Amino acid sequence: MISPFESALERHSSRPRRAPVAKVLLADADPASRLSLKTLLVTAGYAVDGAISSTEALLRLDDNEYQLVLADLRRESEDAGARVLAYARQKNYRPATALINSELYETARLDGAETPHSRVHISDEDVSDLLGNVAELISDRASRRMRRMAMAAVC
Repeated sequence: MISPFESALERHSSRPRRAPVAKVLLADADPASRLSLKTLLVTAGYAVDGAISSTEALLRLDDNEYQLVLADLRRESEDAGARVLAYARQKNYRPATALINSELYETARLDGAETPHSRVHISDEDVSDLLGNVAELISDRASRRMRRMAMAAVC
């Protein structure tokens, strides 16, 4: 039996491919969170590369050009995400950047011991807000680039 999620993915993958809206780097050390966010962004038309660590994110930033870099690497270290975004801001193509807080961390009791685990719950409002924020970040980046190009043309 095919699940509703698998059915939706199958319908999406059978649609004609269109050019992605923008290329996004999603650096998130939590696999469940990264996959959930990546699925939402891809479904909305973005091309998304995932990175599980700051090292992988830095390598991807060197090898590709992104319009947006999102980072939540708190599982790696408290400042890993900020370091990735600082590095991204130094790139010539100047991507829009944002620290994200997926708030998927909580403590559960497993065999009598406390262990961290991920809980993924995304409401309709969350999806709308997320996609709206992503579109706004990319739009703001494009506006800044156009202003820089206009100023360069004047000089």
